[in-house]
Amino acid sequence: MKDYESKRELLKRRVYEYVSEDAAVAFSGGVDSSLLLKIACDAAKERGAKIYGVFLHTMLHPQGELAEAEKVAQETGAIFHMIKIDELEEADIAENPTDRCYRCKRYLFRRLQEEVNRFGVNRILEGTNEDDLHVYRPGIRAVRELGIISPLADAGMTKKEVRRMAEEYGISVSKKPSSPCLATRFPYGTRITYEELQKAGDGEAFLKALGLYNVRLRIHGKIARIEADRQDMALVIEQKDSIVEYLKKLGYIYITLDLEGFRSGSMDIDI
Repeated sequence: MKDYESKRELLKRRVYEYVSEDAAVAFSGGVDSSLLLKIACDAAKERGAKIYGVFLHTMLHPQGELAEAEKVAQETGAIFHMIKIDELEEADIAENPTDRCYRCKRYLFRRLQEEVNRFGVNRILEGTNEDDLHVYRPGIRAVRELGIISPLADAGMTKKEVRRMAEEYGISVSKKPSSPCLATRFPYGTRITYEELQKAGDGEAFLKALGLYNVRLRIHGKIARIEADRQDMALVIEQKDSIVEYLKKLGYIYITLDLEGFRSGSMDIDI
């Protein structure tokens, strides 16, 4: 098994090779893609290439990410480019099928390929890490089918190691919690609407504003199930009155705290 130093050097070397020509990084503003963008931009300065940080502004992701993504792109020196996408119907995922992530990723990256081809860019990098390869991530299949490059995963970089390297580079979002697609808040087979996505996003934003770090608001019809880090459960109980009041205003009838705590991919248990 490679140690952290070996992985870091392998990652930098691989990215240096990839930016022998202009390239694009699929850039969400999260820590994985931000680190990748930074490494690519640093290498591109030496090689005289352009790096496009392409932000996919979708309806399925928590709002408020755009400004932070623009800030990180400016920090790295990337050319920031935004693509606004309404993928709920266009990617055929409104019924939240079990292969939703595959369908969505395939649609998004095809759009991204079409867009950056206009700039003469054929090489696209994205931020899948090693940990993502060991959980249910059907979108990775779409990434591979389309020839998108995943340097972090290829170098064996885990999420913990990505955060460590991002902190070493002084990247402002190095401690930012993961913020996956809002469709993950609903059980598979549940019809997703933009109204329900908005409500789930608003509810989760309220919880984060209370000081919760890793938190998900999972929606089961009229039941809102809160997943929080175990050390933060006391805060949820302490703030229960304001939480119940806010979430009931959004239309949820039953407000619950999941005693198992936060866990990524909890909706994938039966897959």
